[in-house]
Amino acid sequence: MARNRSPRIDKTPFAAEITDLSHDGRGVARREGKSAEESGKAVFISGALPGERVMAEQTAKNRHFDEARTVEVLQASPERVTPRCPHFGTCGGCVLQHLDEARQIAAKQHVLLENLERIGHVAAQAVLPPLTDASWGYRRKGRFSVRRVNKKDRTLVGFREQDPRFVADLGECHTVIAEIGSRIAALALLVESLQARADIPQIEFIAGDRTPDFSGIALIFRHLQPLGESDLAALTAFGQAHDFAIFLQPGGVDSVHALWPQAPQLAFALPQWNIELAFRPLDFIQVNAGLNQKMIARTFELLDPQPQDRVLDLFCGLGNFTLPMARLAGEAVGVEGEAGLVARARENAQRNGLANAQFHAADLTQDQRGTPWMRQGFDKLLLDPPRSGAIEVLRQLPLKQFERIVYVSCHPGSLARDAGFLVNEAGYKLRSAGVMDMFPHTAHVESIALFERG
Repeated sequence: MARNRSPRIDKTPFAAEITDLSHDGRGVARREGKSAEESGKAVFISGALPGERVMAEQTAKNRHFDEARTVEVLQASPERVTPRCPHFGTCGGCVLQHLDEARQIAAKQHVLLENLERIGHVAAQAVLPPLTDASWGYRRKGRFSVRRVNKKDRTLVGFREQDPRFVADLGECHTVIAEIGSRIAALALLVESLQARADIPQIEFIAGDRTPDFSGIALIFRHLQPLGESDLAALTAFGQAHDFAIFLQPGGVDSVHALWPQAPQLAFALPQWNIELAFRPLDFIQVNAGLNQKMIARTFELLDPQPQDRVLDLFCGLGNFTLPMARLAGEAVGVEGEAGLVARARENAQRNGLANAQFHAADLTQDQRGTPWMRQGFDKLLLDPPRSGAIEVLRQLPLKQFERIVYVSCHPGSLARDAGFLVNEAGYKLRSAGVMDMFPHTAHVESIALFERG
């Protein structure tokens, strides 16, 4: 029986003129091939920017396009800058450090508008100015991969490389909050010192606000085998030395428990609305604290919640939008699929003295029209769905009741698809749309859109 063979990779360097930037931050070129089949074929080249001429080396071959990496820049773009991180080009954590920051956000705006036109067949009546905040040391939540590499006789801690089969050998990270980004090498030495070093596949980090006696930072060690007393002592000592809370995760999400201190309190404030949100180590919170506050403010500018309004917040999580919205609206109702997040959102409502914030657990892929909270009716709608978007929700919602809809998106393709439905089928107008740089130096596009009934 014949085996399927991968196409042969030609490592011969070739020259390429870069004409565009792909959605994942790679330069786009057309291959000047040796054959009619190769000539004109699209090639996506990591490390290359529009307007540049580069020498590239093929890394993957597909029927309709090829992939390559830059080996030499022959003619540089004026928008090219020197990457701050020594691991740029290897680590897959961020791919746009070589592009001027203003051009990064302009490229993301282009991706959003192009997706709206190509996928949704819609155009915004107004383009919102991009939202930006600190571009370094912003990442307060993330996951490091851990791998013991016997050939190197050491443990690696870091993000995945651009080739995701490998863990990047990081000494530091400039996009992660400084307390963590400067201690990656120390984390690697810690794991290397453990007897269970081969049984720890990942370390997650999450940060809330600092208090007088706690940095507000937690590390969660996933371990595949029970840890011995010496390893537990080493992890505790690391937490004490660096003022980190240490959590262990021997199984699923529900297995997470504190090692040191006994009951660390994690929370972050939204001071503009006098809100404090408590959370658990693996809960979803927005990665960029400064941008999150600006995003909430813009959302409320667009949604314009009034004291007489009843506002529905779908995919509400811990209440990041719902709770501050309850300070402005008559009633804010948050709905979320994960029951644990809903329970903590209710606790946060009580913590902040918000009797007009309600939370419900519901499968938002299913029809919710018969639920008591939906039957009471709403004036305005806020959506903040996962990458897959909100099309199932939109198709079953009684949309006519919402005079205004604000859609916060982490994927421009699904937003564009859903915008097409709202405009072309549900009769809304796309009043405005724009991007928010939640993840500087990455190709991730966070965006926001306002729809109003025509």
